[in-house]
Amino acid sequence: MDLLAWLRDSDPALRWQVERDLAGEPPEVWEATRARVVSEGFGARLLAVQDADGRWAGGAFFPAGFRGDEPQPWTATTWSLNALREWGLDGAVLSGTAELLARHCRWEYDDLPYWDGEVDCCINAWTLANGVWLGADVAGIAEWFVEHRLPDGGWNCAWVEGSTRSSVHSTLNALKGLLAHETATGGTPASRAARLSGEEYLLERGLFRRRSTDEPIGPWVREFGYPFRWRYDVLNAASYFRDAGRPDERMAEAIALIRAARQPDGTWRQARTDAGRVWFAVDVPAGQPSKWLTLFATRVLKWWDAR
Repeated sequence: MDLLAWLRDSDPALRWQVERDLAGEPPEVWEATRARVVSEGFGARLLAVQDADGRWAGGAFFPAGFRGDEPQPWTATTWSLNALREWGLDGAVLSGTAELLARHCRWEYDDLPYWDGEVDCCINAWTLANGVWLGADVAGIAEWFVEHRLPDGGWNCAWVEGSTRSSVHSTLNALKGLLAHETATGGTPASRAARLSGEEYLLERGLFRRRSTDEPIGPWVREFGYPFRWRYDVLNAASYFRDAGRPDERMAEAIALIRAARQPDGTWRQARTDAGRVWFAVDVPAGQPSKWLTLFATRVLKWWDAR
């Protein structure tokens, strides 16, 4: 099939990235499509359910009233901001939201102020990225990552329980937050060094192997699913390294795993979906060809092959 035509026939949040990164359209084309995220499709629908106090679903990480007796919901403020930012919404559209969240949003953990972050590496990474996008002062969170890097070079959300070994999930999310901060502000010498250290943690493992045994970390490293949310897989990791502009040869086996998952028609299939409440579906059920995954994987391979 005509893969580009299939990908173009999609929500503006996805289409503008296809136009820019795969079709090579001039800026006036993809920027016009990107501008439609605020008024059409996924972006408009998610903006429409923002609370008057700046939050979504009345909570920071969990919706109001969540008691832990159901799967993780994906409707609260952090998840909603993540989605809008990743879809390319201009942060200026949410002018005033950073101030509203500073006044009205507190973390479920110890009632901490929203833009100060909390103790979870992944939560702090998303707060760092969302903060620089919305113009909040999150310099303290960037420094937090410097101070909480583990001896092996990465991060682990379980550090608060005493873990001293990094996690690929936590490390990748930390890297994304630090890269967003560095792109927006230049970072600091310490935060840049921490980010490079985290990259080395993943690259030393080829993005998917245990350093101790050289065996794959688990079958889930090749189970691609969109939205990525907190989950690690080699496509998610390779997409980060593309964004960071670092095509390291130690990624070659991971790239081969991504290439091997391509279907004969040029698509990638949704391998997993997360349980839990959502505002609305943004991709297909497991087993079906995913436009989002096809965008990410095609973009990674194009970048890798042109290195």
